[in-house]
Amino acid sequence: MAQKRSSESDKSRNAVAPVNGSGNIRTLGKDCVYNDELRRLQIELVKLQEWIRQKGLRLVAIFEGRDAAGKGGAIKRITESLNPRVCRVVALGTPTEREKTQWYFQRYVAHLPAAGEMVLFDRSWYNRAGVEHVMGFCSESEYLEFLQSCPEFERMLVRSGIILLKYWFSVSDEEQERRFQERMKDATKRWKLSPMDLESRKHWVDYSRAKDEMFAHTDIKQAPWYVVNADNKKSARLNVICHLLSRIAYEDLTPEPLKLPPLEAVKYIRPPIHEQNFVPELYK
Repeated sequence: MAQKRSSESDKSRNAVAPVNGSGNIRTLGKDCVYNDELRRLQIELVKLQEWIRQKGLRLVAIFEGRDAAGKGGAIKRITESLNPRVCRVVALGTPTEREKTQWYFQRYVAHLPAAGEMVLFDRSWYNRAGVEHVMGFCSESEYLEFLQSCPEFERMLVRSGIILLKYWFSVSDEEQERRFQERMKDATKRWKLSPMDLESRKHWVDYSRAKDEMFAHTDIKQAPWYVVNADNKKSARLNVICHLLSRIAYEDLTPEPLKLPPLEAVKYIRPPIHEQNFVPELYK
């Protein structure tokens, strides 16, 4: 079962939430080594993963926010040490013509977890309240229907036993602009800027208004929104991982180290090495 809604201490940028039910709070100071703390939290995520798997829990975490707010980076740090058979990332593209005729939530329902699984949505059904509404990809009636039906849909998920966590990554316009400029200059990040991202720059106020309206309708007791201060990427990653860990009372069920059996020493003549194709060793 998910724990109660976070207290004010959970929302502090400098507070790391309890990760093992012990109630201990770790404070991030100026001397905190990000990589060491990330490593510690990723070990806790592995423990959480094993708890979810063995107890047959179902976890859904939604990651929403402004373009370049750091959602993808946070998801990557959460998943990089986890078993992809247990933890899946769902990042759906533009709906097909067939999907456009379906019940709006239908294509998302297909990706919900079974027992022992956790699913992270890199953007979710909240596209309708954000980009679709602001950019005119849905009608006004479709938008209003979403605002009315979404809370009921999420209450239904929670009643079914799904642990539903919703994170909104908040970034200032100055920091977003800096990250956009950085992506433009970096060939390995330029792909992250889509034509839609560039077009959205003209609608900053519209997106702010849409976000506030979305929160007014969907920040419900059964599935509240948690806002992540994301101007500092590293702090945001650690804070969201800590919060996720704090929402489930898990125990350490990590398997004990296995004893490796000795290699079987059997004579075997292998095929000639020159018959194999090797990758050229350009680096030695």
